[in-house]
Amino acid sequence: MPVHQANKLRRPLSQVGMALLMAFGAAGVARAQSLLELYDTARAFDPTYLSSRAQAETAQYRLGQAEALLQPTLGLGASANTNQVDMKKFGWTGTNSVQAGLSGSYSVYNKSNRLTVEQARLGLDLAAADLETAEQDLIVRVSQAYFDVLSAKDALTTTRAAKAAFAEQLASAKRNFEVGTSTITDTREAQAKFDLAVAAEIGADNDLQVKRLKLNHLVGKVVDPKPLAVPVALPAVAPASVEPWVNLAEEQHPLIRKAKAGVDSSVLDTGKARASDGLTVDLTGKLGAVNSRGAGADLAGSTGTTSSGSLGLSVTLPLYTGGASQNKVKEALVLEEKARQDLANARRGVSEGTRTFFFGLVSQAAQVKALEAAEASTKLALDATQLGYKVGVRVNLDVLNAQTQLFTTQRDLSKARHDAVLLNLKLRQAAGVLKPEDVAATNQLLAK
Repeated sequence: MPVHQANKLRRPLSQVGMALLMAFGAAGVARAQSLLELYDTARAFDPTYLSSRAQAETAQYRLGQAEALLQPTLGLGASANTNQVDMKKFGWTGTNSVQAGLSGSYSVYNKSNRLTVEQARLGLDLAAADLETAEQDLIVRVSQAYFDVLSAKDALTTTRAAKAAFAEQLASAKRNFEVGTSTITDTREAQAKFDLAVAAEIGADNDLQVKRLKLNHLVGKVVDPKPLAVPVALPAVAPASVEPWVNLAEEQHPLIRKAKAGVDSSVLDTGKARASDGLTVDLTGKLGAVNSRGAGADLAGSTGTTSSGSLGLSVTLPLYTGGASQNKVKEALVLEEKARQDLANARRGVSEGTRTFFFGLVSQAAQVKALEAAEASTKLALDATQLGYKVGVRVNLDVLNAQTQLFTTQRDLSKARHDAVLLNLKLRQAAGVLKPEDVAATNQLLAK
């Protein structure tokens, strides 16, 4: 494909890239930013995380509402009335009265209320586990988008380098064909490789634009992530065996902690169901005053203000609820069993996920080493092939294939390194121990 045709194909993609920049404020490409900077930005911008954080904050207020059940209550009431009575001897006789009073109550004994408070306190643990899960999810989402952009950038760079090399080989094949030292086959083979490289460049450029857009949406602005520092030195897997990771997950994973709290909460639900038909004792008191005026009050001798007060103890014991209490207890027992099975399922799922990501990270680390060795060997192979082509023992296709192999290896190596860094974070997430400090540690692998 001629170069001018390739430029025409790339022009619409460049216009798309410009439109994306304008959509984010046309502020130009931002300075290169680190993973830690973008994570901090996303914590203040990402609506998914902010929604989870707001939801977690409600737990403290639900606890306050539950604790109010153990406190006394006090209320103020007031009313005004007028009464007109037709009395045959005195005609219409009216009475106007205004009354006001305080009423209060205090739950002396109510087992269900105390269990409700304990359940609300467990809600704090549930909220903390949910928030920790949301924070870990945010770390992984930002890191995934960050390194996806880096992989796409490296893929585009490699593709452009391949296109430049194929263009040079194409020019050489054309010169050799003109002087009669090569066949038209060499030229056509080089042209085919160059055309494929142009198509690959267009696809790689589009992929980079899409990956950038996802990262920009996540942090709310146009960003340019810093690459891995060269030479790349990936951290070793520590601990180096899977069982310590599984043990960490059992102790600290927020999903397991949430499931354990769910079991405790279901036990309290059973206690509340049993307490629903139990004894309750309430202390009640009232203090009020009534002011009466009018002819009717004069006749009754109640003109003026009268005060009253009362203090009582109310004891309630349900005798028959039509089977509602018994069925409520049975339902709670079944839900308690469900919560225990949910805990078992959470433990198995976390254990499986932790082992899967551990072995995946170990395999990925080995793959990075293998690709590093492959990159060195393909460079040597390309040098030898180019030398053989110059002295006439290799043909043009051999050079093109050696170049393709080198660029493919370099692209795969770049992605493998980024995947290894991501798997390290995902392993920690699978074990439930991923923290912002791990983002800071990963940040040390980036260029300064």
